[in-house]
Amino acid sequence: MKSINICLNTVEKVKGFVNTISPLDGDFDLVSDRYVVDAKSIMGIFSLDLGKTLRLDIHCDTVADKVLPLLQPYVA
Repeated sequence: MKSINICLNTVEKVKGFVNTISPLDGDFDLVSDRYVVDAKSIMGIFSLDLGKTLRLDIHCDTVADKVLPLLQPYVA
């Protein structure tokens, strides 16, 4: 598993993030304090405190190498 910190502090960033990550294979979780949501769920993301930096957990290392360059606009 790999983890990176991301910032989704605008509605546009949330939409762009979900559009980027949704078609990808693998499991992705967003973590904020004690809350964990599916990173492909726009409703789940909006339930988090978007004023804080979020941790994205990528559960498949082979997918992580392909995903990380796509997520550079969201890295905190």
